[in-house]
Amino acid sequence: MLATLGAMRTPDPIELGGHRVGPGEKPFVIAEVSGNHNGSLDRALEIVEAIAGSGAQAVKFQTYRADTITIDADGPAFRIRDDHGLWGGRNLYQLYEQAHTPWEWHEPLFTRARELGLVPFSSPFDPTAIELLESLDAPAYKVASAELVDLPLIRAMAATGKPLVVSTGMATLAEIDAALTAARDGGATEIVLLACTASYPADPVDANLQTIPALREAFGVPIGLSDHTPGIGVPVAAVALGAVAIEKHVTLQRADGGVDSDFSLEPAELAALVTETDVARRAMGPARFGPRESERDTLALRRSLYVVADAAAGDKVTEENVRSIRPAGGLPTDTIGTVLGRTFTRDVARGTPLTWDLI
Repeated sequence: MLATLGAMRTPDPIELGGHRVGPGEKPFVIAEVSGNHNGSLDRALEIVEAIAGSGAQAVKFQTYRADTITIDADGPAFRIRDDHGLWGGRNLYQLYEQAHTPWEWHEPLFTRARELGLVPFSSPFDPTAIELLESLDAPAYKVASAELVDLPLIRAMAATGKPLVVSTGMATLAEIDAALTAARDGGATEIVLLACTASYPADPVDANLQTIPALREAFGVPIGLSDHTPGIGVPVAAVALGAVAIEKHVTLQRADGGVDSDFSLEPAELAALVTETDVARRAMGPARFGPRESERDTLALRRSLYVVADAAAGDKVTEENVRSIRPAGGLPTDTIGTVLGRTFTRDVARGTPLTWDLI
């Protein structure tokens, strides 16, 4: 049995940077800067400002140096396959050297994010990165998909006592269970799992969003989505399936280029994601039938039988003087076969709802 089996219950929300993240709450939108700064601190700060203007609650960075995430080697294992759509043939060290966020940028980025009301946090890729982020009082830590199997690193993040956001791209259920066990053994008590397809960009057909309720049932923690597909359709669908947090990469303009630009949202798209995921969340009420209070005006427009031409007492009810029309108020429309051929008991004006006492 999975050590973290969640039973079939609704997970409790967690607290992350002053926000409640969980079922029933507004989706927690995490905007990932990643390497979209294109080597410019000013651009990185501009991205943070754009994220704040979108309504997203959090901005996320990645904290590593090329030397802490890999080594400068050029063997086949250290190169991305030649036909990769974004990074084909790149040497890992060179790619990470280009994409990393310099450590001296973290303080001004965290400061600006907080000034704008955002929750700033990061994915650390080694213990020295955790030390840096602790010095900045990071409110949470993100476990990247490829680091989910680095259990000592997860324990080190958990030892801070901060909430963990854990991406599950590529992971088996057993690997997710081991990561959660390591996190809890390390001291973490508040954890969000993110369903994820770790391909860049990801094809929506590979999103497999039914994974979201499956993860919730298996582990009993809040589940979100780390999404690398183009656009916002997949995240909106994910919220309809119970995702409580959405992570998306963000850039100023995809046309500016950069290591992650192809699968990143522009600011207006991020704002649309914030709006539409909350619409999806609010739409997911329980099953119900019968008229809602909001339908009262339309309920009054249901069709019924009305007198559509003036009739005198003794006149026959015909298809010319009684019809099914809007609004409601008259006899049910299916009684037309019963009333045709009867006679009016008194004079009736056009526009009168037909009732049994009139015939």
